[in-house]
Amino acid sequence: MKREKLVQNIISNVVIFSLVAVVFLFSFGDKISAAIGQPSENAIYRGNPEKNNVSIMINVYWGTEHIDGMLKALADNGVKATFFIGGSWANRHPEVLKNIHDEGHELGNHGYFHKDHKKLSFAKNTEEILICEKIIETICGVKTALFAPPSGSYNNTTLKAAAELGYKTIMWSKDTIDWRDKDQDKIYSRATKNLKNGDLVLMHPTEATLAVLDKIIKYYKRQGFSVVTVSENIA
Repeated sequence: MKREKLVQNIISNVVIFSLVAVVFLFSFGDKISAAIGQPSENAIYRGNPEKNNVSIMINVYWGTEHIDGMLKALADNGVKATFFIGGSWANRHPEVLKNIHDEGHELGNHGYFHKDHKKLSFAKNTEEILICEKIIETICGVKTALFAPPSGSYNNTTLKAAAELGYKTIMWSKDTIDWRDKDQDKIYSRATKNLKNGDLVLMHPTEATLAVLDKIIKYYKRQGFSVVTVSENIA
């Protein structure tokens, strides 16, 4: 009964916020069009270069089978990561999302349907981010402030839409490409090679990543780096 009520609340809030977004876009369409033509906000590819911090970014849009293992590896090493959450995934797995949050990790916004944001209009960019935001807020009680474009695809319109909603657009300085390559050695090498202050390291909840996550974190610590959330890294 509790789960059914939660799902009903999520759906109700998504509908309400979708309507609000449509009203907003119709009411302020002229201002939005003007804003798109202004100089863009900047996407962030690295944290503070003056501090020896590194961040683990985990984009979550499919599956749940490796999440618990990743949470355990992070907890065993006493570190926090930033999980960028796909809205449709959150809608299907609210309990798993709540567990990530309850473990003290930072939650970011990864859009709702994992679309190619550089091909979307201002209105559609806004809708993707806003609906995902409301789902996460309904489940966990927190408002996301960081947006990671799916597949790293964005343009000036995406940046403007995110900024209008109060978001910083986050990219990465190291990509493990673990969604494509299942090779543990490659994932480890990409996550650790030429490590620099402020690195933002992109991962996904894959079997191979889980297998080397503990080893990656321990390497960061041996090199004198602190593993922190993205918000702390870019501050």
